[in-house]
Amino acid sequence: MRGESWGVASRQIILFQPSDPDDAAAGMAELGSPGTLASRLRPYNIAPDGAKGAMGTTSYYGPGLVIEVPSAADQINQLMASVDDEETAWPVLARLCREQGWKLMDPESGRTFM
Repeated sequence: MRGESWGVASRQIILFQPSDPDDAAAGMAELGSPGTLASRLRPYNIAPDGAKGAMGTTSYYGPGLVIEVPSAADQINQLMASVDDEETAWPVLARLCREQGWKLMDPESGRTFM
């Protein structure tokens, strides 16, 4: 899905951890609580700016991307990332997925990668 934000095209990507690492279609494992996710994302230069987002979410800003984290949930199974600068964001997302065992999914096609 592509949207327009401040005149810049943004690509939506879902981050998740498959419950079976060999089968991305097996379902999603829990990524952690909002507090746990903050510490897991920090090493990738992804962090909130302290503002509360709309509808119970917190926006985490990183190189070329923004990740929406549900702040009211006890456990989170997936995250939605808006990629604004693919050249900057993809290396960060690739490293994050490789080191955390996460996958990316295109919400339009359902295709998973990384």
